[in-house]
Amino acid sequence: MSGEPIEDTIRKFALQNAIFFKGKANPKAVVGKILGGFPEYRSKVAEITETINGIVEEVNAMGLDAQTKALQEMDSSLLVKEKKERVYHLPDLESAEEGKVVMRIAPGPSGPLHIGHTRVSILNDEYVKRYGGKLIARYEDTNPEKIDPEAYDMIPEDLEWLGVKVDESYIQSSRFEIYYDYTRKLIEMGKAYVCTCNGDHWRELKEKKMACPCHDLPVEVQMERFEKLLNGEYKEGEAVAVVKTDLCHPNPAVRDFVALRVVEHPHPLTGDKYRAYPMMNLSVAIDDHLMGMTHVVRGKDHLNNTVRQQYIFDYFGWKKPVYYHYGLVNIPDTVLKTSLIKKSIEAGEYSGWDDVRTGTVRALKRRGIRPEAIRRYWIESGMKSVDIQFSWDGLYSMNRDIIDGISNRYFFVDSPVRYDIEGIDVIDGKAPLHPDHPERGDRIYKIDGSKTIFISEEDSKQFSDAGKIRLKDLCNIEYGMPAKYIGNDVSILKHGAKAVQWVSRDSVKASILMPDGTVREGLAEKALLDEKCDSVQFERIGFVKIEKKNPDIIETVFTHR
Repeated sequence: MSGEPIEDTIRKFALQNAIFFKGKANPKAVVGKILGGFPEYRSKVAEITETINGIVEEVNAMGLDAQTKALQEMDSSLLVKEKKERVYHLPDLESAEEGKVVMRIAPGPSGPLHIGHTRVSILNDEYVKRYGGKLIARYEDTNPEKIDPEAYDMIPEDLEWLGVKVDESYIQSSRFEIYYDYTRKLIEMGKAYVCTCNGDHWRELKEKKMACPCHDLPVEVQMERFEKLLNGEYKEGEAVAVVKTDLCHPNPAVRDFVALRVVEHPHPLTGDKYRAYPMMNLSVAIDDHLMGMTHVVRGKDHLNNTVRQQYIFDYFGWKKPVYYHYGLVNIPDTVLKTSLIKKSIEAGEYSGWDDVRTGTVRALKRRGIRPEAIRRYWIESGMKSVDIQFSWDGLYSMNRDIIDGISNRYFFVDSPVRYDIEGIDVIDGKAPLHPDHPERGDRIYKIDGSKTIFISEEDSKQFSDAGKIRLKDLCNIEYGMPAKYIGNDVSILKHGAKAVQWVSRDSVKASILMPDGTVREGLAEKALLDEKCDSVQFERIGFVKIEKKNPDIIETVFTHR
C-alpha cells in the first residue's frame, strides 16, 4: 500500500472493517489501523481522524454488497480475515536422538478406537514425527474373551484417518513362545515362580509382606510346574506364574505380580493352541525391550505397571526406556466402552460402530469432526500429570476453525409450513454462499408463478403472532393465507420483525441426524445438490456433514453449532 494516497488506504481499511462487521465500519478501529501502519500521522492525529470519520461515513452508507464489490476492485486480498493462532508445542523428550527415537501405541482389539484412545496415539505420533523416529503399533490381545476380530482391521483404519503413521505392527498373540522363553529364564534366575496357592490367600500374604509356600521352591520344581502350566495340566485358576519383586515394597501393588495365567477361552486368532496367557506387565516389558523402545508415553494409571516392568528390565540388565505419564482424562456425555457399544449394536439399538451417540473415532468422522481438530486438542492439552476434564465444546471450537471457511451456507426448514405470497409478480433475491468468501458467488433466488415458500412450523407460529416477518435475503411478508408481500426494506428488523430461513417450491427433502440419534426432517435449498464439499452450514442450525445426496433426498449428520 506504500505510495498510494492515504485516502485510498483509509478507504480500503474502512471497507474491510465494514465487511467484517456486517456493513458498519468503526472509525476508531480504522484510526488504530492507520496510526499503527503509518506512524508519521501520529503527529497529525486530529487531521487524520477527521479524514477517517468522513470516509467511514461514506462507506457505511454504501450497503454490504456495494462495500464488498468496492474492496474487491481495490484489493481483494483484504477480504480474507487473518487468523492469529497460538502455536502449542509438546515438551522435548529427554535423551532423544534425532532419527533414533522408537515409541509405541498399544491398542487392545476389543473394538475400534474411541476419542479417549486418540490421545496416546497422537502424542506418540507427534513425537516420532518431530524426531524422525519409528512408531510401532502393538496389538495387545492377551485377553481372548474381550477381543472383537474385526478390530484388527478397524484400528489401523482409524489410525490412518487420524493421520497416525505406523512403521511396524505386531500382534502379541503370535509372540507367546517368546514370552514363555523369557519366563523360563526368570525362573532359572530365581526371579519367578509358579504358584498353586489360592489366589485370595496369596494376595493376603502379600498384604502382610509375606511369601507364599511356592515362593522359594527349588528351581527344578518350578520348572516342572512351568511345563505343566504350558501343557495345560492346570485348570483355570489353579496356577499362575509370578515375577518376584520386593515383598517389603511400600506399595502392595508392586509386590510379586502375576506374569502368566491359565485361560480356557479360545482365542479368535490362535484358537485352543495356548492355555497359558501372558499378563500385560510381562509381555509389555519383554516387547518394549525387543522392539527397542526409547521412550514410553502413557497415562498415569500405568505408574504401578511401570515400576513392575522395570523389575524385568533390571533382572535382564536391559536399558530402560524414558517413561512419561500424563494425567487421566474424564470424557463426559458419551458412550466409550466397546463392550456396551457392541451389545447395543447386536441388539439393534445402535446402527453400528459409527453410531453418532457413541464416542468412537468412526462416529466422530461420520459427524464431520476433522482429525486435525482432534490432534490440536490433545497437543494443547499437553503432557501434564494433572487430571483433566475433556471439553466437547473445546473440540468443537477447534473443529469450527477448520470447517468454517470451507462450509458454504444454505437454508434448511424443518417441519415445513407452506405460504403463498400475493401482491407482486416476481420476487428476486440473493445470498452469499459464504459471507467471508464473496468470490464463491451467491445463491440466486427467483420466486414467480404461485410464489410459494416454506418456513418452519416454529417460525410459522411466531409469524401468526407477530403478523410480519422477513424472509432472509428475499423480502418482507405480512401474515395471511395467502401472505402479503410488503417490500424489501431490512429496517423492518429494527421494529421487531424476525428474519427466518425459508425454501422455495423447488426445494429438496432433507434430514439431519442429531447427536442423540433423533432425526430432523424438512426441506433444503435445491442449490445444495451442486455443493462439492461434504461440510456445509445450515444457517442458524449449525454445521452438518452431507452423507447422501440425490434429487429425492439429502441426508446430513449434525456436526456442531
